[in-house]
Amino acid sequence: MKRSAAVVAAVVVLIALLIWAGVHNRRERMLAEQKAEADHIVLQKAAPAGDASTSTDSPVPALRGKAAPAFTLVNLEGKKVSLADYKGKPVLVNFWATWCAPCKLEMPWFEEFRTKYAAQGFEILGVSMDDETVGKDEIGKVAKKAGVTYPILLQDDKIGKQYGGVDYLPMSFYVGKDGVVVEETAGLADKDQVEAHIKRLLAAGGQ
Repeated sequence: MKRSAAVVAAVVVLIALLIWAGVHNRRERMLAEQKAEADHIVLQKAAPAGDASTSTDSPVPALRGKAAPAFTLVNLEGKKVSLADYKGKPVLVNFWATWCAPCKLEMPWFEEFRTKYAAQGFEILGVSMDDETVGKDEIGKVAKKAGVTYPILLQDDKIGKQYGGVDYLPMSFYVGKDGVVVEETAGLADKDQVEAHIKRLLAAGGQ
């Protein structure tokens, strides 16, 4: 009788171990899938609807080595801000949107580097590509949640075309002190790459 009870107990323990192993393995697989998915989110279409194109080619930089297109946009406080206001300073012009998850991942990095390189005149202009259905209060709320204190500007009907269409988000243009685009990136880069681009920007563009 005692032997039978021991066998039953051993079977119960074995079943419990198998169940635990199955749950643990499933959890590990889910975490791996989530990480792979996060690593894969590098580009998001700038327009959630409309263009039915299914091209998977990465955008090719079109403004690198050229003068950054001039613009004047309104910030969240209703004040006009021009790229010309930052003449002689290295500027990162970042296109983003409230619905763009990769954009919100990199915005705290931008804020960190803005503080780190402030003594060298480094500045950031965040251009929201949200349409008119998203109010400036919501845009401001998302930016604040990301810890952003750099200027957030509202797009007009021209700036997207001026900067090559901005078909993907996030998209960033690193503008040197001489107003020339030093680097252009589409999609989410890692933090070290972002800082490398900023260092290159700070070293370029004359006096």
